[in-house]
Amino acid sequence: MKTIRITLFVMSTVLLLNSCSEEIHLETGPFVVGFESLSKNILALENQDAIDLIYSEPATKNGAVLIVIKAENAIYGVDFSTIPEAIDNTIKLYITAGDINNSIVFNKLSTTLDETSEINFTITAINYDNSNIQGYTSFAINTSSLGGSVTPEVGGPNEVNQVFVDLSSDENNSFTQRDSWDLGFYNGDEFRVTINGSIYMATKALEETNIDLVTEASVSSLQAQVAVGTFNPDNAAYVDTPNGNILETAIDEISENDSENPVYLLNLGYEIGTDTPTVGSAAIAGNDRGWKKIRIVRTAENYILQYANLNDTSHKEIIISKDVAYNFKHFSFNTDTFVHVEPEKEKWDICFTVFTNLITNSGSYGFSDFVIHNRKANVLSYQVDTQDFNYNDFSLANVNTSNFLKDQTTIGSNWRDVFNRTTYSNLFYIIKDSDENIYKLKFLSLTNNKGERGYPEFEYKLLQ
Repeated sequence: MKTIRITLFVMSTVLLLNSCSEEIHLETGPFVVGFESLSKNILALENQDAIDLIYSEPATKNGAVLIVIKAENAIYGVDFSTIPEAIDNTIKLYITAGDINNSIVFNKLSTTLDETSEINFTITAINYDNSNIQGYTSFAINTSSLGGSVTPEVGGPNEVNQVFVDLSSDENNSFTQRDSWDLGFYNGDEFRVTINGSIYMATKALEETNIDLVTEASVSSLQAQVAVGTFNPDNAAYVDTPNGNILETAIDEISENDSENPVYLLNLGYEIGTDTPTVGSAAIAGNDRGWKKIRIVRTAENYILQYANLNDTSHKEIIISKDVAYNFKHFSFNTDTFVHVEPEKEKWDICFTVFTNLITNSGSYGFSDFVIHNRKANVLSYQVDTQDFNYNDFSLANVNTSNFLKDQTTIGSNWRDVFNRTTYSNLFYIIKDSDENIYKLKFLSLTNNKGERGYPEFEYKLLQ
């Protein structure tokens, strides 16, 4: 596969305050034009797509930006073209007074453009008074994103969504409402079933194997125990182990021998909260969603899910086949059918989600603003302290491969300070994706400009 390379710069405008005696002189910064992002995935491009540029301030006069194109394994006019048209591999993009941004139209003319091609756009001159070349001065059409900034659509202080981010792709903000699913049936070699920890589900195996014989009366003594946030360390057994090891789910391996597959009491957790919390706080949990009884057995390479309300004397049944393109096949009791939750397993690296974690000696507990990495697809990560390395200076040579961890909670909630409603500026993270790309990632914000939770932002860069 081909890789297109560009260099990451940080766009900035400069305001200089100089004091002389009792006077303060304000000098405005230079007029800067830069690309809005670093790259676009060539496989995700439409036949005609925009390459956006932004200005540091509204233009007060007319001018022009000169942008040089350098292409490998791609021919201008044959494989691609642009508007404005490039002459001698240079685009002259006009600046119009009053504008704050601009764009180049990229036309994909050939289907042969793939990862062996490299197309770079570089700003080489700005014909405008008091201008400067800085910021995102280069842009690439590529197959692996070289970095940028991302604002995951978590959904505000109720944190409505689970957001899946693929660092190597421009399509990196896929989200799903977190109460849209209940059970995830693993598509790997093992026969394991996960419960939805983002809505604080919990489950316990019963001694019964006939689902129709279980009633609310027969499990009433257990209901207070099978829950998240009881501060009882024993309830750790009723949730999936947070580290993401598929062999440590609350529901045991589904056996080929039917007699070894018990009925489970299933606490459905909570609806998504709808209250408006105090600014800076989160309101995650709404109304109680109630209970189900379930039993899961196998037939050949398929799962069979049996499920019913606690006092039902008969049950529903559905067959679930595996789909190896995804980590899980997800099922919803609300719709009695499968639902699409995650992207394909090779197409996401980290997920922003509400999460059921464990507190030492206190059992399971719900966490907001949580970040997990995609352990099932062999994504790894580790944390770096700025006492050891500066984020901007950290390079591929500084990566210590022995530090990479499988534990999907390595980032977890460590990146944010909920008491001060900020991110920890002294920490950043190194992430290796399933294609062996290595990125550095730094969190920039926890809240929006109003101080409301559920508006995270981070920046990242491919190390090469």
